[in-house]
Amino acid sequence: MAKELRAELRVLDIDDPEQVRVGDRLVKQYGDQVADYLIPQVFFEEDGKVQHVFTGFSEAVEVTKARWNDFFASQFYKSKLKETS
Repeated sequence: MAKELRAELRVLDIDDPEQVRVGDRLVKQYGDQVADYLIPQVFFEEDGKVQHVFTGFSEAVEVTKARWNDFFASQFYKSKLKETS
């Protein structure tokens, strides 16, 4: 996705305490914040604005995979691809 959008990708490691603090701050400010929040959570940052665009699902990996497929087929994602072409 990052390559297709020509965007910088930042992945935070849940086993690194400093990166956990960064992730907690992002989720609290922009994401689906609950006491034991779900991962992955995906954000787009553009022109200094952060937008939450995806949260994983606790039901099963297959549910999250299906929702990713829905996201990649969405008008929102297609419009982002057009902006970079």
